[in-house]
Amino acid sequence: MSDKNLKPSSVNLALCSLRFFYQEVLEKEIFNKIKSPKLEKKLPTVLTKDEVRALLAATKNKKHHLLIEMLYSAGLRASEAVSLKVNDLDLTERIGRVISGKGKKDRLIILSNNLVEHIEKYLKKREKKGYKSEFLFHVKDPNKHLSVRQAQKIIQKTAKKAGINKRVFCHALRSSFATHLLESGVDIRIIQELLGHANLQTTQRYTQVSTEEIKKVKSPLDNL
Repeated sequence: MSDKNLKPSSVNLALCSLRFFYQEVLEKEIFNKIKSPKLEKKLPTVLTKDEVRALLAATKNKKHHLLIEMLYSAGLRASEAVSLKVNDLDLTERIGRVISGKGKKDRLIILSNNLVEHIEKYLKKREKKGYKSEFLFHVKDPNKHLSVRQAQKIIQKTAKKAGINKRVFCHALRSSFATHLLESGVDIRIIQELLGHANLQTTQRYTQVSTEEIKKVKSPLDNL
């Protein structure tokens, strides 16, 4: 596998599959001495606030605009955003609920005032057209919602239109949500809850990409 220059994550996946087959099916212990390669630790892609504004300004499609706002406003995973149901949102209290997110866990999410206003207008317009769907991000078939693949394409296409050179995808908006909250002084444990992270270490990755925090550090050269 190393000859094929596969990523450590791909090698680990193959090793886990082989380990399961030999241990559970063949009942043989032959993989105990084989060490898994260390996973790459890449920093998450984070957009600046100006880039988020540019992304929102680059689309006039109301549904696409709403999707970008939802991903950034609540820090949702793509799969969580596209499957949101209207009844999952309490627009009066400005909170929502993710049902069976990653790890099959439910959690509360925050909704911005602007987002709530846009959702209300969007739903009223949809109602006037006589279109009914339990999903916020519906497709032509009211019983179905946008797929993760469709959502990724929307974000990538909009980012290109906005002239953003970074590799932008749905998760970049989730990363930006976490980083911008951290920069504004929100406690990291609260951010952990909002993101639905089981481990605080996962959330702490965003301290490494917080440009505002980094800019506060004074270079030793300036103290000479």
